[in-house]
Amino acid sequence: MSSAAPRDLGRDRPGHGPAGDDSRLWSVDDHLEDVLTTVRPLEPIELNLLDAQGCVLVEDITVPVSLPPFDNSSMDGYAVRVADVAGASEEFPAVLEVVGDVAAGPSDPPEVGPGRAARIMTGAPLPPGAETVVPVEWTDGGLGEGPVTGMRARSLGPEGAEGEVRVHRPAGARAHVRAAGSDVRAGDRALEAGTVLGPPQIALLAAIGRGRVRVRPRPRVVVVSTGSELVQPDEKLAHGQIYDSNSFALTAAARDAGAIAYRVGAVEDDAETLRSTIEDQLVRADLMVTTGGVSVGAYDVVKEALAHVGDEDEPGGGVDFRTLAMQPGKPQGFGSIGPDHTPILALPGNPVSSYVSFELFVRPAIRTLMGLPDVHRPTVTATLVAEKALTSPKGRRQFLRAVRDGGSVRPVGGSGSHLVAALAHADALIVVPEETESVEPGAEVRVLLLR
Repeated sequence: MSSAAPRDLGRDRPGHGPAGDDSRLWSVDDHLEDVLTTVRPLEPIELNLLDAQGCVLVEDITVPVSLPPFDNSSMDGYAVRVADVAGASEEFPAVLEVVGDVAAGPSDPPEVGPGRAARIMTGAPLPPGAETVVPVEWTDGGLGEGPVTGMRARSLGPEGAEGEVRVHRPAGARAHVRAAGSDVRAGDRALEAGTVLGPPQIALLAAIGRGRVRVRPRPRVVVVSTGSELVQPDEKLAHGQIYDSNSFALTAAARDAGAIAYRVGAVEDDAETLRSTIEDQLVRADLMVTTGGVSVGAYDVVKEALAHVGDEDEPGGGVDFRTLAMQPGKPQGFGSIGPDHTPILALPGNPVSSYVSFELFVRPAIRTLMGLPDVHRPTVTATLVAEKALTSPKGRRQFLRAVRDGGSVRPVGGSGSHLVAALAHADALIVVPEETESVEPGAEVRVLLLR
């Protein structure tokens, strides 16, 4: 299942040198554009309803049968004619002959003629001749003992010995009756193409008799973290080791974006081991995400492992490593690998850099694979609340963790890309443009909403 177009890594970018020359500086927008023009929506497939949860419809759904398909009662009670209960009261109840029961489901309902009533259950079809429904609470329940309330009112019980019911309140025409087609009518459009199928949408599809639908499947995302210093949670740390948080954060973020995500335990700093791991994982990936090893250090094995993947065996494939004009997240990699040109995004290893990069580039890629029309997080304008001015390096677009409160926003934590604790409390990112070096308290800022 191909999810990316073959990539021409030799093409030029306006204002930059040839792709593959990592000495130039990419803008955030150029890098994102390259990702989104390369990644293609997954091919549609037909799935059973529950398997389609979280998927995106690729067709409009037309209602084949009205919902509800027939007039039915919204209450347990008695189906009657309006004239027979007009003027009914506690002192002068309308006394009607009970001619039978109407239960939900297939039945042969009795006809309700003048002076007659039929017991009816919630959801049961309105019987012939009936014009309205009297709730059982407005009657003696057919027991000849006066008005009933509580459990006996809700459980109609057997027909009274005299076959009569006393009605103590009048009911207007079609009271407590759900009209056929009052929810949706045959021929209406139930759901539009592009709808994400959640529980309510699946309920509607089932209610109109659709057991299978054509959708774009949820993309399968494989997350691989790298670094010999990484230890899995619950293991004991040795000196110089840290816990692997990135793979958990990115896997959870991919699932939150709508993907089926698989986490691969941290791979040590060995290019051949990493290359082999990625090749093994391609069989279950529509998108690969790595974290760590994309900078300029001696042990940046992702660049070493992937820099030439696909150059010979897969024309048009390969991974391009870039420097972006952003903070955090300056080093990035993007390309396609394997026989299906599976897209791969290589993110930096610092936790905040990795997560911010996911939100800016990986999440939109996942949403593109799903076939959604709007792939970006919403942005708003808010008033900066801070004790002092925010500073930002010239020429870089800065993303600062923040908490939004109504029309205001305040930064949390420092600017360091290793400070993960503040990330857990942030629900937004303050975006400082490349040309801005200082933002004063009270200024209006652009805010990317994370929740």
